[in-house]
Amino acid sequence: MNVTQTVTARDCSQAAADTLPDYLAADLRLLSVGINPSLRAVREGFYFPNPQNRFWPALNASGLLAAPVVPGPAAMALILARDRIGFTDLCKTPSSMAHHLRAADYRAGAARLAQVVADCRPPLLWFHGATAFRAFSRHVLGAPAGAVAPGLQTPTFAGARIFVTPNPSPANARYSLAMLIDCYRAVSACLAGEVAGDPTTRCG
Repeated sequence: MNVTQTVTARDCSQAAADTLPDYLAADLRLLSVGINPSLRAVREGFYFPNPQNRFWPALNASGLLAAPVVPGPAAMALILARDRIGFTDLCKTPSSMAHHLRAADYRAGAARLAQVVADCRPPLLWFHGATAFRAFSRHVLGAPAGAVAPGLQTPTFAGARIFVTPNPSPANARYSLAMLIDCYRAVSACLAGEVAGDPTTRCG
């Protein structure tokens, strides 16, 4: 299984040296989608590198992985190969804060993500936070999302169901680590078929 540094020539984003690489393969069971890479993530070469971010503790406790990992680039490759979980972002434009993104970044990023999903065909898309999902819904699904509750969403795309969990950023203090773990375990249950076809499944 190969780690894909850039998706296709249609990527229309950044060269691998300028942004955080995607971790993609043809047989994914889950595709994780963030908003965009932080500058620190680009420097360090892996997703959610801030030690205060709750993503890695929640992921290790979620049941999504065969065994816990130590955050870092090696963990990204291991999760892709062993657990068949891929990683990308809605926008590949790095920034210190997501609010620095422009409307054009979201529009182009949503189109790029749609192509990634069409190429990789994961059965489940996992959006971290409502912001990325809303942009994808607006620009690709053609149905602007209003209030988004964490959990399995009603729309699907290219055969993939869509699951939204809260942004694990430390700035999102509304959701505790325990609540994030519950949400990530709901993603795991969804993959296991325990909530298959139930668009009302919620977490948090």
